[in-house]
Amino acid sequence: MQSNSELLNTTDHSRDSAGLTYVYPVISRRAGGVSIGINLNPNNACNWRCIYCQVPDLKRGSAPRIDLHKLEAELHSFLQALVHGDFMQTHVPVEARKIHDIALSGNGEPTSAKEFESVIELIGNILKDFSALQDLKLVLITNGSLIHRPAVQAGLERMAQLNGEVWFKFDRALSAERQRINNSPISLKKIRHHLQIVTSLCPTWLQTCLFQINGEPPGELETEAYLKFIQSLKDEGLPLKGVLLYGIARPSLQPEAYQLTPVSESWLTAHGEKIKALGLAVKVNP
Repeated sequence: MQSNSELLNTTDHSRDSAGLTYVYPVISRRAGGVSIGINLNPNNACNWRCIYCQVPDLKRGSAPRIDLHKLEAELHSFLQALVHGDFMQTHVPVEARKIHDIALSGNGEPTSAKEFESVIELIGNILKDFSALQDLKLVLITNGSLIHRPAVQAGLERMAQLNGEVWFKFDRALSAERQRINNSPISLKKIRHHLQIVTSLCPTWLQTCLFQINGEPPGELETEAYLKFIQSLKDEGLPLKGVLLYGIARPSLQPEAYQLTPVSESWLTAHGEKIKALGLAVKVNP
C-alpha cells in the first residue's frame, strides 16, 4: 500500500490512491465518511458511456476476469489498516474518520463481472473477521442493465443479507435523453422490469445525476416524463427507498465535458421537492 501521507478529499476519487488493483478509499460527499471502493473494472470498460463519467480512457466492454484471491488479500489487508492501523490518522481528515460503507462502483459496470456473486460472498466472509464492521453497509452502484442475469440476482440476494442496498442509475426518462446522456438504447419498459426484479431482492434507491448541457438544465418535457415514471412506480407498489439526486462535483473526462456545468442548488432542491410530493424520500447532493 502506498505510503503517501496526503489527505483524501471529496474531489479526488482516484482508483489507485491505495496502490491496489481492486480496492480504493474515497471520502464520499454522499456517504459522509470513508467509502471503501471495490473496482471490478480496472480495464476502464463499461457497457454504457455516460457523458458525465469521470473514468479516464473509458471504453465499451465488460469487466475482465476477477482475481478473487487478490481481491480477498487486498480487501482484508486494507480493512486491517483502517480498523487496526493508522490509515485514518494519516490519510483522512478528522471530520471524516468513520467507515461508512463498502461500495461496488469503480471504473465501469460492476455487475458485468462474471464473478459478481462470488465477490459478494467474498466480502461477506471477510467482514466476519472484523467485529467492528458487522453493521457496515454494502452498496452496489449500478446502471441496472444486467439485473436480468441469474448470477447478478443471486449476488443481490446475498447483498440483502449483508446490510446491502442498490443505487440504481436512472438519469433521464425520455429515450432520446437517455441516449444523449448515457449512450444507451435501454427502454423504459426494460428499466421498469429490472426495477421490479431488483426491489424484490435488495433495498433499492434510484440515483439521478442532473446537470446543464450548454447552459440548459433538463427541459420541462423531460422533468414531467421523469416525475410521471416515478409516479407509475409508486402506483405499482414498488418498494423504492427513495431517490438520490446529485450534481456533477468532479469534471467529466468524456468528450462532452466542455458542454457540462452544474445545475443550481435551488434547481436541484426544487426538483427534489416535486419528487417528495409523490411520497418518496429524497437525498440531495449538489
